[in-house]
Amino acid sequence: MLDKKIALIHEWLVTYAGSESVVEQILALYPQSDLFTLVDFLPDSQRPLIQNKTATTSFIQKLPWAKKKYRSYLPLMPLAVEQFDVSAYDVVISSSHAVAKGVLTGPNQLHICYCHSPMRYAWDLYHQYLNESGLKTGFSGAIAKLILHYIRLWDYQSAQRVDHFVANSRYIARRIKKVYGREAHVIHPPVNTRQFALCEQKDNYYLTASRMVPYKKINLIVEAFATMPDKRLVVAGDGPDFEKIKRLATPNIELVGYQSNDALVAYMQKAKAFIFAAEEDFGIMPVEAQACGTPVLAYGKGGVLDSVIDQKTGLFFDRQDVTSLTECVQRFERTADQFDPFIIHQHAQTFSNENFRLAFEHYVADKIREGFSRT
Repeated sequence: MLDKKIALIHEWLVTYAGSESVVEQILALYPQSDLFTLVDFLPDSQRPLIQNKTATTSFIQKLPWAKKKYRSYLPLMPLAVEQFDVSAYDVVISSSHAVAKGVLTGPNQLHICYCHSPMRYAWDLYHQYLNESGLKTGFSGAIAKLILHYIRLWDYQSAQRVDHFVANSRYIARRIKKVYGREAHVIHPPVNTRQFALCEQKDNYYLTASRMVPYKKINLIVEAFATMPDKRLVVAGDGPDFEKIKRLATPNIELVGYQSNDALVAYMQKAKAFIFAAEEDFGIMPVEAQACGTPVLAYGKGGVLDSVIDQKTGLFFDRQDVTSLTECVQRFERTADQFDPFIIHQHAQTFSNENFRLAFEHYVADKIREGFSRT
């Protein structure tokens, strides 16, 4: 790879989150690569994570209010990503959950897309997005529907430019097949499992932690534990729904708000189980909890099916409702002794940064050796 010139394309650099951890690990593998992104407002304190690189940005960087309202420029993003000139590069790697995969490449270039998800608000969350944005009806709604219609057409067409797709879970691989008609190889995203040390001595409480937004279903978890007053729940995190969720809490439920990384790790280490009720593309927190030796009780859909082993590192519940979750908690209470913290911890190590780099490096090297034919 050292003789190959590499470009890495990412949608936007605003804060460090799950997709940025993928960018960090790819740059660690290929530090000589050049970085392209629609906007770059990453704070100085986080720039070492991207090798202190100066990214090539798009015209959106200079538009009014781009730092806070960059997502509002979605209709311009397909045009913006197509303006990046990557013709001088042998290998183009896109880290994409929206438009990054749409960069223009030539027949003598290899384009590998690590896909976090097809553009959800244009596809399977289309109607939910319109409802939650108040754009289901009216003139503004008609404009939004027209824009999303054309974005869907562009999204499908631009996916055909990619030589090889890598998905972050089997769930996303299925969505790539359904939406784009393309096969995808699964490489799970990196998790810094070294930050989460094994703790075999557990306290008598359950934990959930998340940004408090509707799809995370923290309200469901709180409502379920409100029906189980003998079981203690700790809820970590903040967000728009915090006050609403606080009003649902009963005396056995403690909302501790935003927690520092060290404090959250301590909660994860001591919890008897971690509760996860969202349907996520992958879901980093269940892996972090398992790295602490803590079993996970999770809604059995989405990427969590790749990260939790039923009846070995956790349990699944079938529906996002109070009854299904409380039944799962009761099953766990009856079988808690069968969950070995050491085995759970060891399982989590398969999702480490090191394993991600190894798998991704081998995959890219294989595709370079094969040439540019599609699988």
